[in-house]
Amino acid sequence: MQLGELADIISDSEVTGFALDHRKVAPGNIFGAFRGSRFNGEDFIGEAIRRGASAIVARPDARVDGVPHLADDEPRRLFAQLAARFFAPYPDAIVAVTGTNGKTSTVELTRQLWRMAGYRSASIGTLGVTTADDQVKTGLTTPDIVTFLSNMAGMDRMGISHVAYEASSHGLDQYRAEGVPVKAAAFTNFSRDHLDYHSSMEEYFAAKMRLFDEVVEDDGVAVVWTGDARSEEVIGHARRRGLKLVTVGPDGETIELKSRTSTPLGQALVLRHEGKEHKLALPLIGAYQMNNVLTAAGLVLATGGDWATTLAGMARVSPVRGRLERAVISHAGAPVYVDYAHTPDAIEAAIAALRPHVEGRLITVLGAGGDRDEGKRPEMGAVAARLSDIVIVTDDNPRSEDPAAIRKAVLAGAPTAIEVGDRRAAIGEAIAMAKAGDIVLVAGKGHEQGQIIGDQVLPFDDVNVARECAA
Repeated sequence: MQLGELADIISDSEVTGFALDHRKVAPGNIFGAFRGSRFNGEDFIGEAIRRGASAIVARPDARVDGVPHLADDEPRRLFAQLAARFFAPYPDAIVAVTGTNGKTSTVELTRQLWRMAGYRSASIGTLGVTTADDQVKTGLTTPDIVTFLSNMAGMDRMGISHVAYEASSHGLDQYRAEGVPVKAAAFTNFSRDHLDYHSSMEEYFAAKMRLFDEVVEDDGVAVVWTGDARSEEVIGHARRRGLKLVTVGPDGETIELKSRTSTPLGQALVLRHEGKEHKLALPLIGAYQMNNVLTAAGLVLATGGDWATTLAGMARVSPVRGRLERAVISHAGAPVYVDYAHTPDAIEAAIAALRPHVEGRLITVLGAGGDRDEGKRPEMGAVAARLSDIVIVTDDNPRSEDPAAIRKAVLAGAPTAIEVGDRRAAIGEAIAMAKAGDIVLVAGKGHEQGQIIGDQVLPFDDVNVARECAA
């Protein structure tokens, strides 16, 4: 594709691709020179040109000599728009999910429901790129825009017609989830997180609302879980944009939750759809898992899905990796669950999901990540202490911070908790003290395969460690 037809300028230069790292620029690439928190891409414009860049996307006052300067006050947005034209076409049915918690489960459950309806489908997010045949890890909830768009285009070439992806606040703020035709956008919930990046909760919420205000297609659908304190605001954004509305949950007009009862292996739901009540035996435990399944069902309906097929599919969904995943049952008969919960709200939801199944004590193991929002640490400890019978505070991913200082912050909210810095030892101690009727919750890392200490990523999988400690 020529630069002239891609960027609507006079140029017959051939565009061969897009690059965000000046070291990876190949001849004919368009280079995106953006200012970031650690590096300023404008400092590397000269090197990108020397490596053969065909054009530079940057702010209007950036200095560009020798190649076209594609200028915009929001260069990330322009870069995304150009890259989207280059990589197209994309799968026919693409949906996006935002919210503080539940994004990963919702996109994966949407993929499962589509697959059971006979569609070749995929999900993109924290777990990587997942299809019926494979899972490829990307390392980020929302990958960079070049990876995102090339993955989407690649799935179209593979014959995948339906894709659900996570739209994180970082990705939306940095225009990393742009360009593809988003048929429907979903909102799961909103609570404190990422205040190490966003300056306030309102800025954090506004970043998420870009999905409804700008990213979803003009004639698209907004799928909203109605059980959150900010749900009405999301509905307001959707209405102002003129989007069709699909609401699910306790006040849902599309799928209304009439009742929920915990069962030994899941939960029994009564749902109302189009004036009729339907019973559903959901094979997942926990209210928040139900929230995610109903939101996923809303996305399926929003993309043309059939209610009877979707309802039958909900009764057959599988647990999502690291989301209330039962890792092992100890020799004493205590189940050990691993969950990705790393915010106060998510910890509360995970404990609430397990509490109806506890006959004895609930033992919670948790920590907090380093180089992330410090203010949520005591709140996490306080929630765990209030809702658990025993709390063990340990290390999560300390990154560049002092692990002891992070534990101290969590312990400020849980002063009676047991402190065990080594995560393996903490999991082992929780399992050793658990008796028949008890349940152990290991929170924070979920599906992650490593523990980040300093600049090293050491192999660590909570599920595998729990199994080894229980052996």
